[in-house]
Amino acid sequence: MKAFISLTVNGDYIELETDAEKRLIDILREQLYLTGTKEGCKKGECGSCTVIMDGKAVKSCLVPAFRASGSIIQTIEGVARGNELHPIQQAFIDQGAVQCGYCTPGMIMSAKALLDSNPNPDVSEVRESMEGNLCRCTGYKKIEQAVMVAARSHQKGEG
Repeated sequence: MKAFISLTVNGDYIELETDAEKRLIDILREQLYLTGTKEGCKKGECGSCTVIMDGKAVKSCLVPAFRASGSIIQTIEGVARGNELHPIQQAFIDQGAVQCGYCTPGMIMSAKALLDSNPNPDVSEVRESMEGNLCRCTGYKKIEQAVMVAARSHQKGEG
């Protein structure tokens, strides 16, 4: 069965036809070729597929595509401004919070959703917002530090 959906992805309005059983991650990766969003566990447990949907971090592997219709979606590809990295992305690099990189897009999207809604989080709020995003390489201290550095940049008007 086919479904027609419309959504705004990284600022671009899109209408498309898809199979009704497709998930948001399938649409992003297979039809829109936005492959920065990674698929790990396929169960919403690892967070590598996290995108921002209508201002909230969501696991795109759990969102049926038809439920995303009418939504505003931001993926990792929509975070930088041209060739200029977003302060969150730069903080991840500067703080050494990137190793293999597989989890990084989901981590950055969760961090961005937090900072968009709370530009001055404390460490416990950062930890809470990053729950459900798993990393096997860095541990979490550098990731927490990166989010806090990005928050300070945001407070200074750099983000």
